[in-house]
Amino acid sequence: MKRFAFATLAALSFGLPAFAGEQFVDATGYAVSGFDVVAYRGLDQAPVGGVQAAAVPGRADITAEYNGAKFAFATEANRAKFLENPAHFAPQYDGHCAYGVSKGGKVPGNPNLWRIVDNKLYLNITKNVVGFWEEDIPGNINLAEGNWPGIEPNEASGRPIPNYTSSAPDKG
Repeated sequence: MKRFAFATLAALSFGLPAFAGEQFVDATGYAVSGFDVVAYRGLDQAPVGGVQAAAVPGRADITAEYNGAKFAFATEANRAKFLENPAHFAPQYDGHCAYGVSKGGKVPGNPNLWRIVDNKLYLNITKNVVGFWEEDIPGNINLAEGNWPGIEPNEASGRPIPNYTSSAPDKG
């Protein structure tokens, strides 16, 4: 009887709409702590094992809404690029730590611990985690992609980013 109930529940769930999870937003009130997600594409990416360039702060007067969150941008041009295709520029896994998702959970992503892989922006939570992530980036992405559909509908992480002091975007 339990199998029948489970099979019925599973079959019915395919007809329900899919709900996207929430974007991670920290105490600043902005996605990606108010850093410009378009600007990452113009930064020089460090080789694996190297320290990435610092993220570019957005401005409080240049923003756009996406996935239930406010994103800030350094320039109007970056905002316009974002609005053309927000999913392309927004970080993977709603701004949660890519390695955390590969392990099956949602923890915050640190905007200064980033990497672009296959034209997608990934964030991680701590420098130590970056080391684990970089040991097998393709394998970790594969695990994260497999885990994401099951955890995406869960609430966004409410935890603070460890060893990170966020500040609101520049006033302009």
